[in-house]
Amino acid sequence: MPGPHAGPVTARYPTGQTPGYLRQVLLPSAVAFSPFTPASDQGAAPQGPVTIQAEQVLSRSLAPLHPWFNLDPAALLACSGRLSLQFQWPRSQDDPRELSEIPELRIWSLRADALCPWLPLLLDRSTGELTRHVAMLLPHSFNRSEGIRFAPESLELWMTERLFLLDHWSRGHGLNCRGNLEQMAAVLGFELDASFWQGLD
Repeated sequence: MPGPHAGPVTARYPTGQTPGYLRQVLLPSAVAFSPFTPASDQGAAPQGPVTIQAEQVLSRSLAPLHPWFNLDPAALLACSGRLSLQFQWPRSQDDPRELSEIPELRIWSLRADALCPWLPLLLDRSTGELTRHVAMLLPHSFNRSEGIRFAPESLELWMTERLFLLDHWSRGHGLNCRGNLEQMAAVLGFELDASFWQGLD
């Protein structure tokens, strides 16, 4: 059954082919692991958008995200849906590509996502930041009238993995981020069945 539209994103599943716990919309699951264990409370979250310069993209430097590494898990979760990434990447006026179609930006985003698995949870959901980030990671196509269309199976697997990961990570720190995870999934066009969380406590 087709999933609902979430802004420019469409994630469609033929009737009877979605897993029972996903229904019309999907939420990810995850394993708790982060190569960066945020230090105990190191102050307030950084303000404003995070700017990534072209040199940092080319060198795959995550220096722009270092202030976020110093936040403890509770402070990170308090920033859910508020982080904005701005790429300062030179482009000619006749370049028709979306940012998610530029290989250098995708490589930087893949590294950032691998080393900061909590990043999607923090990204702004109302302005397309989350959708753009996921497009950096997964196969997709872009249509000027319909927006981004993900390969359904890839999006489903990524969402499920990330749900397990972030739920396990947050609970390992005595926190609960399931509500934020459900909001994240909804932005990508999926609705989580209540049975998804069964057996994970």
